[in-house]
Amino acid sequence: MPVTVLTGFLGAGKTTLLKRFLETPEGAGTALVVNEFGESGIDDALLRSSADETVLLGNGCLCCVTRTDLQVTLRRLVADRARGAIPDFHRIVIETSGLADPGPILQTFATDKALGEEFHVETVVTLADAATGADTLGWSAEARKQAILADTIVVTKGDIAGEAKIAALTVALRALNPRAGVVAAVSGALDPHYLLAASAGDRAGFVAEQEHSDGIASFTLTADAPLAWPAFARTMETLVSLRGPDLLRVKGFLDVEGCTGPVLVQFVQHLAHPPVELERWPDGARGTRVVFITRNIAEKQVRDLFAAVSAITLTAHSRESGNPDQ
Repeated sequence: MPVTVLTGFLGAGKTTLLKRFLETPEGAGTALVVNEFGESGIDDALLRSSADETVLLGNGCLCCVTRTDLQVTLRRLVADRARGAIPDFHRIVIETSGLADPGPILQTFATDKALGEEFHVETVVTLADAATGADTLGWSAEARKQAILADTIVVTKGDIAGEAKIAALTVALRALNPRAGVVAAVSGALDPHYLLAASAGDRAGFVAEQEHSDGIASFTLTADAPLAWPAFARTMETLVSLRGPDLLRVKGFLDVEGCTGPVLVQFVQHLAHPPVELERWPDGARGTRVVFITRNIAEKQVRDLFAAVSAITLTAHSRESGNPDQ
């Protein structure tokens, strides 16, 4: 059974591309394995409509979220399919964490004889964000490894980055991996065939580098009561202004005062995606849940900043409404 490994640094657009792929005829009958870095899943909640470990996605597809051993997950999928517990599938797509080195995944299939008899890695597809990708390649060993191991590199967010950044990123990617095909996705849309087969020759050899993951941390901010949008917006404006390069990714759902559905927010370093109000809560549970993946930014610092901005915002609102004592 063919396996596609989909990787790419934080915020490169993997979830958007996957959603579009699974809706195509070529994506039918796919088993998706999602692996996230962090205590609380956001990407798999966007892809899935349930908090169960394995759920149906439609189009003959299913999704299995794992933060444990990949071999166990794959064997369970095969066993469940054999006994009819889940629908048949003819392809697996593994979406790696944005912080993952894909090398160990490839080594797993190469060294595990049982998995090697059941599956083969057909292609490795790496997404690279045109807006921030060139800078990320400069400091992140993981991002460079993702590019080096790719059969196909997909440049995303070119519509907001501009031609100069696209060109700079392409030069950097080709220097790391001259064998890979480099293609562009438009608003998350990509010819599905790029996810089904390698677009270049032999995979480039893996180059070991010093790890640069120190200081990277993940934490989740939650709230049961609805939030005032100005407080969250001004907190993020301050963080982006002061520590933009170290906000590797911020993504989650907000329960905003006056909104019926969840408000999806996403930040990648200094870039803020426009907030979008969704029609329904993906996992059925209302409440704010925002995952931060940062470099050398403590969770307490973010919580304290949010509390301070919320207090100042509340005071300003009280004065405007004629209640200066509040």
